[in-house]
Amino acid sequence: MDEEYESVLLVIRECLVYRIPPRTSSRGYRAQEWGDAGTFLWKGRLRVFAKGNKCFIRLEDSTTGELFAECLHDPATNSVEPVLDSSRYFVLRIEDKGRHAFIGIGFQERSEAFDFQVALQDHVKHVKVENETKERVEKEKEGAALPKMDFSLKEGETISINIGGNPQRRSRPVAQTSSSSGPDQSIPFLPPPPSAASMRQKLQKGTMQLPSARRSRSPSPNEFGEFMDANGPGT
Repeated sequence: MDEEYESVLLVIRECLVYRIPPRTSSRGYRAQEWGDAGTFLWKGRLRVFAKGNKCFIRLEDSTTGELFAECLHDPATNSVEPVLDSSRYFVLRIEDKGRHAFIGIGFQERSEAFDFQVALQDHVKHVKVENETKERVEKEKEGAALPKMDFSLKEGETISINIGGNPQRRSRPVAQTSSSSGPDQSIPFLPPPPSAASMRQKLQKGTMQLPSARRSRSPSPNEFGEFMDANGPGT
């Protein structure tokens, strides 16, 4: 396995280190309790770097690079704490040969303190994304290692599909004809008129009766006389 290399995340040229009293409140530290800000314990360079998934805060001499103290940043612990009364001061938990202590650090500019916090947060996000990617790759490998299911038909195999019984067609009821002329009965058809040939045959045989001509009735003499009496004699 290749040796893990260091990736520098941030360098601040001037950082002040303070000796701090024990914590007096469970809520956190206050910079005003450290005494005069000008009476610092040490001044030098601060360097933040990553090595694998770990992040280190190293305090070293600005000229020689000699190590003064080092802090392993662990977001799950109190390795780095901002103070309650200022945005430029923090408390670091440093370790040396199994022993640990707490020291205060401060920056001259608020922008430097802001960059310090951003560098730590970016590393935490990077590690989270990297771990999620590894988990996804491992799950994909596990899925690829599983035997694939073969759903193809073997030789001689068939598939039977039951769609269901066909519905029976309902036959329409045949309309019943009746000679009755009631409102609910169907009207019977009239017989067709006789053809000219059949009428001719009936005339020849003398079996067909023609309708008798209507005789006009002539007026009786009495009716004519009544008409003359009503209109009077002519002039």
